[in-house]
Order: sequence, then structure tokens, then C-alpha cells
Amino acid sequence: MLYKLSFKNIKKSFKDYAIYFFTLILGVAIFYVFNAIESQTVLLDLNSSQHDLIELLVNMLSGVSVFVSFILGFLIIYASRFLIKRRNKEFGIYMTLGMGKRKISLILFIETLLIGGISLAVGLGLGVLASQFMSLLVSNLFEADMTKFEFVFSTSACTKTLIYFGIMYLLVMIFNTIIVSKCRLIELLHGSKKSEEVKVKNPYICIIVFLISCLILGRAYYLVTDGIGELYKFEQILIPIAMGSISTFFIFWSLSGLILKLVMSIRGLYYKGLNSFVLRQFSSKINTMVFSMSVICIMLFITICVLSSSLSIKNSLNANLDVLAPADIEFMKSVDFNSENSVGYSEETLSNFNLSSKETLERLGFDVEENFKEYVELDVYNTPKLTLRDTLGSKVDYLLKQFKFLNVRTEEDILAVSDYNKVARLYGLEEFSLEEDEYMIVADFEPMYRVRNEVLKTGETISLFGHTLKPKYSECQNGFIELSSNNINGGIVLVADSIVDSSYKKKNYLIANYNAKTKEEKIAIENKIKDLINSENVKEYNFPNTSSRLEIAEASGGLGALVTFLGLYLGIIFLISSAAILALKELSESADNKERYMMIRKLGADESIINRSLFRQIGIFFMAPLILALIHSIFGIKFCTIILEGLGTNGLLPSIIMTGVFLLLIYGGYFLVTYISSKRIIRQKF
Repeated sequence: MLYKLSFKNIKKSFKDYAIYFFTLILGVAIFYVFNAIESQTVLLDLNSSQHDLIELLVNMLSGVSVFVSFILGFLIIYASRFLIKRRNKEFGIYMTLGMGKRKISLILFIETLLIGGISLAVGLGLGVLASQFMSLLVSNLFEADMTKFEFVFSTSACTKTLIYFGIMYLLVMIFNTIIVSKCRLIELLHGSKKSEEVKVKNPYICIIVFLISCLILGRAYYLVTDGIGELYKFEQILIPIAMGSISTFFIFWSLSGLILKLVMSIRGLYYKGLNSFVLRQFSSKINTMVFSMSVICIMLFITICVLSSSLSIKNSLNANLDVLAPADIEFMKSVDFNSENSVGYSEETLSNFNLSSKETLERLGFDVEENFKEYVELDVYNTPKLTLRDTLGSKVDYLLKQFKFLNVRTEEDILAVSDYNKVARLYGLEEFSLEEDEYMIVADFEPMYRVRNEVLKTGETISLFGHTLKPKYSECQNGFIELSSNNINGGIVLVADSIVDSSYKKKNYLIANYNAKTKEEKIAIENKIKDLINSENVKEYNFPNTSSRLEIAEASGGLGALVTFLGLYLGIIFLISSAAILALKELSESADNKERYMMIRKLGADESIINRSLFRQIGIFFMAPLILALIHSIFGIKFCTIILEGLGTNGLLPSIIMTGVFLLLIYGGYFLVTYISSKRIIRQKF
């Protein structure tokens, strides 16, 4: 009998359960999809390095899944509170008819079991289908061969999903039993008639708290943007985070006491239509949900920043590849093995160490002319007499206060302008010319770009190889020599060829394009180079460090996949949780306010006015945390771009638009469903 009663209750209240069901199904599906990536990629044709990246991604997602399970568990328990509150009167009638609390708990147990079973079955079904599309995304990120792709069901992901959600539902059952055991009959029958007491806060205290909170928040915004130079340790980054979180709480606390008082002072607005009712309802809710609203605001802020930044990183890495890795391969060999660091090496080995990259390759049997259709060689010089401190000159103390991350003892890289021009022609960059008394700096790493420009605009001179040099340009010029997926060149000093002292040569570069037309031919040449690296006699030659476009592309794809999947996983879960909590709270309030809406109807308000007031009430409730989260996000995204400047921000606008689409679909979807469900609830008769 209890089973039939539970089943009928679920069927009868399905519309009330709609958001709960939808959230559970979506949570199960997302949980399965992100935990099934390992099984979905097994059949893809990936190389060993890509497999390592996939393994790292899977391990990270497994760790994040534990955190996600806590969030979803909290959400399910919160939803259960709403469902129990909706049925207080029903449980009161059961107890009046003689049913004990144990049987009521058993009804809830069966209902939770049925809801859990249905949501798991439907969620897993959707997850299995969605995971097949995830394989397409993975293959696109890693540029994998899809010829071996086939429909796959992940047993491990399914097992993990069943275990995690099984534990959540078990906790919900225990929680429901405790709640029912503490219920009193009088509260169940008349709980809907009780209204939460709205404590009117002192408006002057609220104004003071609001202003102080805004000042603290403004300081936090400054620290993560223009004042980021003050945050040179990881622990210090926690300071603006704490300031932002605390000020967010007190902003909502003060607003809960100010909004109603402020609008009441504008009598024309307050007494227009049902505004007085709407504002009192909103004030009542925000007054009792200060902490929850603060948490939701922070979760929305994290969602916007994580989604925007992760998608931007992926787009930037893809865009950077053509610009920052314009050649097929680069060799870099240290050639500074002189008498001071030759201990333990034979003369022959030391001689081999000091060979150029090209000479080393040819000694090892690699035909440079046959395998490379074009290449350039260049030497880089260093001297302890030209460090970053020397280059910064009289500005060094000022800049150290502004940019505490600077290591002024670093020796500057020095390059003859003709050697740089050879690389510039190969890369398609701008070429330069210098007089004997001139120098210039090429860089592309934005933070160091700003540091060096502070000095160059003053015309600071430097002493190098017995010459005094003045800057040709008042700012850095864009340029680099090393292949990379991001901007890493903090500055190279270019000088005229005639003043270079070859005794200070420290590094030799060979940069080349393969003599190949297809990707397969390029891979074949690259495999030859890898065979040289693994050969036994390579130690005798101090083989050059290599960096190839193919390797950079694979690493970029892997990093892009990591940040994209983690960003999507956390962002979507946070977004669903935030929207679901607001939706369930609003539905609970609508159920409690049925009598109030009935009274408004009796006073002559028609349905269109009531619906508009309900729409405004729910809209304000959903928009309050979102507006503050959007303001936080303006500075949060700027902070992320500063931290990740080396990766580039070429894809920031598209990623922000994509984040907006997620917000509109998920957050907006929950708002719309909440409005429709609330409208139906307040029309129900007792």
C-alpha cells in the first residue's frame, strides 16, 4: 500500500517535481559524460604523448568529480527540504488519520528510491548519448583519427555514477527521516499560515555597512587589476579573494535592509500596482537568504570567469600556433663550455660540445640539406656585465616596487641585428637596422613589455662590450626567436654586428622548415631526429634541445583540452546548482504564498497584474546575485587575462559570448521554468 501511495504521490506531484527531476537528470548526465572520457578515447588513434595527456585529464576530472559530488549532494538535500515543505499539510493529514512518523519516513524513502532510480536511468541514458558527442570534441582538440571510432558504453563511468549518486540518495533518505521525526502535527497543519518575520534593520547602519563594503570591494578590484604587482606571492592572492567574499556578504546584508526602505520613500513607485507586495516579498526572501545569495553570487562569478577563461585559453592556443610557431623545428645548443666548466670532459668531448647545432647534426649522420628546405643559424650572447638591473638603469628601484616578480640578476640575451633579421625573414616578422651606438629590444611578453617601456621612453643608455649604446626606439618592438604556443619572450637586446664580442657566445640556434609537403612526411623527418636523441653517442655531442611545431601543437591541444573540460565541468555544475537553489526557493515561497495571492484576487487584482508582479518578483530574485556576479566578473576576467597573458587572449570575446549563451540557456531556462511553475502553484485551490 505504501508503495502505491508513494507512486501516486510522485505521479500526482510530477509538475512540482519537474525542476528537481530535471536537475537530477542533468547532474547524472554531466557526471557520466565527463567521467566517460577515458573510455571514449580508447579507440581514437592517439600517440603516446596524447595518451599521457588524456590520462592526466582523466585523473584531474576524477579528483574534480569528488568536489562536484559534494555540490550535487548539497543541492539534492536542499531540494528535499523544498519537497518536504511543500507537503507539510499532506503529512499532517496522514498523522491525523493515524499514520505514524515511521510510515511517513518509509513513504519518503520509497519516493526517494523511485525518484533516484528514474533520474539515474534517464540521466545515464542521456549521458551515454552525449558522451558520443564528447568523443568528437576530444578528437577535434587532439586532431585524432576518427576512423576507429564506434559507440562505447563506459562501465567504469556508469559504476562511479551509480556509487556517487547512490551515496547521495542514501544521505537524503537519512536526512528526510530526521526531518520527519522532528515534525509536530500543529506545525504540519498550520505551517503554511506562518510567515517569516522580517526584521527591519537600522537604515543608517545598513548605509554605513554598504559603503564600507563597496570600499573594500573596490580595493579588491584594484589589487587584482592595476595593483596586481603587489600580489607577488600565491598567499597574497587570497587577500582580495577574502575581501571580495566578505564584502559580497555584507552588500547583500545591507541591501536587505535598504531596498524596502528606499523604495518606500518613493511613494509613487511603492504604491504603483502590486509593487509594495513584490518588494516586501523580495525583501523577506533576501533577508532570510543573505548567506545563500552570497554563495550563489560567488558561484555565478566563478562560473563566468572559469568558462570565459578556459574557452579563451583554448581559442588563444589555437590562434597562437600559426603566429608563434611559424617554423617546423628549432634546435638550441649551449656552446659556452670553456675552461671554467670543462672539468671531467675530455678535449675531444669538449670540442664536440662547442660545435654548432648544424655541425652536431651532421656529425651524427643527419643530412641537414636533404631534410630541411630552408634554415637559419644564429648565436646568442650573454655577459655578467649586462643584467636586467643594468638595462633598467636608474628606474630599477621604482620598477621593483611596481613589479616584485622581477629577477634583476638575470643576464640579458644579446643578438646581432643581422642574425635576428634572418629569423625575422623566416618568420615573416619586421626587420630592423641599427647604428653602432644604438640598441633596441624585441619582446612579446606583455608584463615585461610594460617594464621595459618604462625605461626605453626615458632614453636610458647601456654599456656593452666597451660601447655606450642609446635606444633607437622609445618602446619595445614585437618579436621573438624561440618557437612556442604562447608569448614568452621577455626581451632580447639587439645590437649592431660590429660591436658583438664572439667570446661571449653562449647559445646557438638552428631554426628550419622540413623538406616535406604532407604531415606524414614531416613526422618521418621528426622521427629521424628522435632516433638521434635516443642514440648512444649523442652524449658526446651535447645534443641540442629541440622544439617542433608538431610537438607544440600536441601540447597546446592537450592544455586546451584540460582547461576546456575542467572549465565546462565546473562551470556547468556551478551554474545548475545556483539556478536550481534559486528556483527551489522561489517555488517554496510560491507554495507558501498561495493564500496571499488568493487574497489579492479577492481585492480585485486580475490575473495579468498578478502574473506581472510574479514575473518581476522572480526576475529580481534571479537578477540580484547575477548582477553583482557580473560586476565581479569584469575584474575577475581582467585578472585572469593578466595572469594568463603569456597564453594570449585572442579568443576572449568569443568565449565571453559563449559563456553568455550558457547563462541564457541554463540560468534563463531555470528562471522561465520557475515562473511557469510558480504561476501554476499560486493558481491551485486549497
